[in-house]
Amino acid sequence: MAASKPATGGRLAAENRKARHQYEIGETFEAGIVLGGTEVKSLRGGRANITDAYAAEKNGELFLYNAYIPEYLQANRFNHETRRPRKLLLKKREIARLADAVQKEGMTIVPLKIYFNDKGIAKVLLGVARGKKLHDKRETERQRDWDRQKARLLRDRG
Repeated sequence: MAASKPATGGRLAAENRKARHQYEIGETFEAGIVLGGTEVKSLRGGRANITDAYAAEKNGELFLYNAYIPEYLQANRFNHETRRPRKLLLKKREIARLADAVQKEGMTIVPLKIYFNDKGIAKVLLGVARGKKLHDKRETERQRDWDRQKARLLRDRG
């Protein structure tokens, strides 16, 4: 499986492609993630799924919930739980800012992608997001279609 390179550099392990459709993404943060050895091996295989995942603050720390990292087949009995909460590594000030956005503004912290940076360390790109209503999704799609049509017209004209 060939993995594409994300904009932040490195090798893509998992991407939440539905997030930009379902949410209006505001600010983004890059966070480290605490993983066991078999989780890293499994992530390198590229079969992880973060579509239903979210991040939440608990006791001053940020955790990634409901992210699916499949078991590593060669690890036999030393394998990991597939959907366990995983600690995210951010500075205290960033965690406070994210928790504040969730508390006061009703935002959600959504993982956009998991990737390996240039040094081979697993990172998570988090987005502070607000859920889109159905009419917002339709408007986004209309705008995308119009932009595509406009580009086609300009290209045909020369």
